[in-house]
Amino acid sequence: MRVRKLIETACILCDHWAEPTLRLCLDRFDKRLYDYAEQSRNHLEEQRCFDSRHLVQRGRTAFVQSFSAKLRASFERMGEEEDERAPQTLSQHSLTLLDRTEHELTAALDKLAARGEAQNGPILSELSYRLAVLVAAPPLEGKQLPAGPQNMARILRAASEPLDLPIEHRLLLFQEFESSVGRTLVSLYEGINAKLLADGILPRLRAFTVPRPANGPAYAGSPNATAAPSSTTAPHRSAHGNEPIAVLETLRDLLARQRVHPSSVAAPTSARTATPDELQVAMSALQQHMVQVTDRTSRELRSAQRLQEELIYQLNLGLPHDAPRMQLTPEQGDTVELVAMLFEQLAQQLHHGPDANALLGNLQLPLLRLAVSDRDFFDQREHPARQLLSKLTEALDTWLHSANGETDHQLLAKLGQLVERAQLEPPSAGLYTTLLADIDHHLMQLVRKAQAAERRHVEAMQGRERLEQARRRADELMAERFAIVSPRGLLRTLLERAWTDVLALTLLRHDEHSEAFLHQLRITDQLLGQFPVNDPLALQQEVETGLQQIGMHADEAEQVAQRLISVDAPPPVVSTPAAPDIPKPVATEAANPEPAPQPEPTPAVAAKTHSTRLSDPPSTTDLAIRLKQRQRLGEHRAEETPQATQAAVVPPLGLREARIHNHLRQLPFGTWFEFTDPATGKTTQQKLAWFSPISGNSLFVNRRGQRNDVMNLQELAHAIADGRVREIPAQDENLLDRAWHALTNNLRRPAPLLPEARP
Repeated sequence: MRVRKLIETACILCDHWAEPTLRLCLDRFDKRLYDYAEQSRNHLEEQRCFDSRHLVQRGRTAFVQSFSAKLRASFERMGEEEDERAPQTLSQHSLTLLDRTEHELTAALDKLAARGEAQNGPILSELSYRLAVLVAAPPLEGKQLPAGPQNMARILRAASEPLDLPIEHRLLLFQEFESSVGRTLVSLYEGINAKLLADGILPRLRAFTVPRPANGPAYAGSPNATAAPSSTTAPHRSAHGNEPIAVLETLRDLLARQRVHPSSVAAPTSARTATPDELQVAMSALQQHMVQVTDRTSRELRSAQRLQEELIYQLNLGLPHDAPRMQLTPEQGDTVELVAMLFEQLAQQLHHGPDANALLGNLQLPLLRLAVSDRDFFDQREHPARQLLSKLTEALDTWLHSANGETDHQLLAKLGQLVERAQLEPPSAGLYTTLLADIDHHLMQLVRKAQAAERRHVEAMQGRERLEQARRRADELMAERFAIVSPRGLLRTLLERAWTDVLALTLLRHDEHSEAFLHQLRITDQLLGQFPVNDPLALQQEVETGLQQIGMHADEAEQVAQRLISVDAPPPVVSTPAAPDIPKPVATEAANPEPAPQPEPTPAVAAKTHSTRLSDPPSTTDLAIRLKQRQRLGEHRAEETPQATQAAVVPPLGLREARIHNHLRQLPFGTWFEFTDPATGKTTQQKLAWFSPISGNSLFVNRRGQRNDVMNLQELAHAIADGRVREIPAQDENLLDRAWHALTNNLRRPAPLLPEARP
């Protein structure tokens, strides 16, 4: 009963860990697919990415549930021996070619599992012993360890099968799984170990990893052997053990070279150094003090020199006069100075006003409290505290302010809550892992909104582009018919404007060789008199239906159709000399602009014909004027007319502009440009979301996916040649990485010469 309860507790911990972690993994995978889609120049590859996104969105809940269920089932079967297949004779085997997909999936998962075992070797060893006690089995290894990387890889493969993703997208999912899940596995292992330890399972266990051959399997020979991290899979580990590379010591050496008077930092002989707990108390007191001072004073206190002075003051506050003074150890003092210098570099790269700088400054002391107690902050690039700092600076730099300078107060409040929690709770890697998941989730929501907005604008531009092509083709077909028959009056106005839009709309919905479009062309030829009209009433209904499809009101469409087609008059056999260009089957209303006076109908006749003919219909001239004034299909005069004027005055491309234009046509979607206003000198960054290889029209959006500018690639080439626009090269480093590099470069500069050493 006790064993069953402990296994159930472990399963609950796995469930609580799996759901948020896997959803974050799928969110990041969705973003990667979107990035690949917008950078793709092949519309088929772009469509494959969006199809995969749709499959993931549709199956994400089933994926999470399947993964959790299979992980729970692994705990239920813990300790059971795997079924061995009966040995087959040589004659029963058949030789087959190695499946490329199977090989790539297996190799990717093997590498994923090997890296996970190398990174979590000691704690995995403890977990394997404690879980083995529950089922009275030898230490669990490989796929027998339910929460181990090998079994996780096996479950990932099985759970991802129903998504039916292409091989390249499935491998991309495995990469995101390792990136998102790998750094949270240690919290799961620690939680299960802590629960088993609290229940008295091997309380004095101190497991150790056994080294294996360099080319050996993940678990070699001995069942008690666990994987030792190698120098290739863990670049931050030394070659002689599990000690991290001394990144902090290297930075301290560089810092010492910059000091002109090294002896000036030495503590008095009578002073004693602060213990880690005393330093934490002093930093906590200083953190509370900074909340009470002004912003200007708070910024001054965060500088390296003032921060050390205030910490020493807090350490000695309340001590008796005869007690020895307390000082920071050399390592503590260097850590304080390095963290202060790092935040100075970050503040220099943020140009978004006091809100961003204040929020970043409020995180300095909480991160300093972690850095002095956890050397991994400097040694591990994937440390959750460093990842949180990177995400926070990204949010402040990218998402806090919109293009017009307005602050996103909702995001500012969310980031403020995360920083406040970091200030209130004791510093630990687990705390920053939780905060990182929160900020990742919030930023992913912003990314999704931006992607959706950008996609709507791109689809609108693509739809307008297709409409222009359809209208151009409809104009060509209508011009071919006007070359044979030249109508006048209302009929010509209808065909040139409204009916051409009907043809264009039919082209958008169907192919040019489709039955629907050929039917509309036959109606056009009937209106022009090229084909006989056997049923005028049916032709009138077809014209009314077509006009209503382009947005014309039913009454107006009926009036136009009735003026063009007379359902009572028989089609004329020959054309009259007065109107040789009027089509034969078209009604006499089209040939005679003003109808002849008719005798007044009796009330009974008027009531009988009221359902088919409107009283006091407008004249042919009025209908023609209405058609000319009517807005064309997809036409936005307020937007398109200036663009058409600009396109007409674009000067021809010179040699340099032509080279730039050819380069622009080869750029992937998602390339960023910097636009400079010649009048004010203000710069804005815009992303090339889409351009048409046919017309050259391009769409630029901001980081929130909002439409900024629409211009032709030729205009863009001239702007780049004139220096008003420049392409921003892709950067692999984020803002935090650039700050680290700037800090390191500053420390590597030669120290200033002492006064007596100067010539």
